[in-house]
Amino acid sequence: MYHLSSVTLKKYREKTFRSRQDNRLHTLEEAIEFVNQRGFIFFWPIQQVIFPSLWTAVAGDRPVANQHDDPGHITWGWKDQLLGKKVWYYAKILYRRNTLISLNLLPYFFALSPNFGDPYQDYMDQYHNGSLTLEAKQVYEALLREGPMDTISLRKAARLSSSESTSRFTRALDTLQMEFKVLPVGVARTGAWHYAFVYDLVHRHYPELIDQTRSISENQARYKILLTYFESVGAANLMEMQRIFPWQKEDLQRTLQALAHVNMIQTEVELENPKQSVFALSSILFNDV
Repeated sequence: MYHLSSVTLKKYREKTFRSRQDNRLHTLEEAIEFVNQRGFIFFWPIQQVIFPSLWTAVAGDRPVANQHDDPGHITWGWKDQLLGKKVWYYAKILYRRNTLISLNLLPYFFALSPNFGDPYQDYMDQYHNGSLTLEAKQVYEALLREGPMDTISLRKAARLSSSESTSRFTRALDTLQMEFKVLPVGVARTGAWHYAFVYDLVHRHYPELIDQTRSISENQARYKILLTYFESVGAANLMEMQRIFPWQKEDLQRTLQALAHVNMIQTEVELENPKQSVFALSSILFNDV
């Protein structure tokens, strides 16, 4: 059994998370490069989830500030500025939280979505087999029919504008984002807060994505995504991985075995403080990080 010290793991994550003071992000260009390096990150840090975030890479390892003038909130402006610019993919994806995905890794995520190449029929098949709600169908069809719309207009077009429909509309929009059907592409100065996302259909905003995905199998997609995950976190236990990835346990274990088979990761590594068994990136064990 291999052993991994908590100090080694901490140093590794300080580097990949860009959380050290001397390694923070300062410009929009650096933020784009960071997402491309990591493959995918969260926008905000998430409690009980160990993973890089844009906030941490800018502001350090601290909670998101309530004060609007906190320097870390420059990330909000970067995110809004790049909506629809196709430099990265931004939507609620992993853990139902805002996720940034590099365009190189995007086809691998899309390959695991319930989209099989016909955006005009796939959603109907899901609706008829009970895996897509009526509200999600209404939101999708409103965008299909009307084109990109801000949140307030979208609620009206989807016939979900009543106060009683708020939670159902939100759940529908979240689901459609997690399934790579819908994404925010801009900001509209509308509503009580003069701020609302503009949404569009993924296949319309990224028309090349379906063809990019055709040659990627689900096993290949999980392999690539999980390896990218380990390259960010260095080591993780099964529960930590299941918290992020909504995969069947058998699929996750099969992917871990595939990574171990080619020596990309090591299994049953003993992590110190707290003592636990984890899967670890081979390079973190055999190289000086």
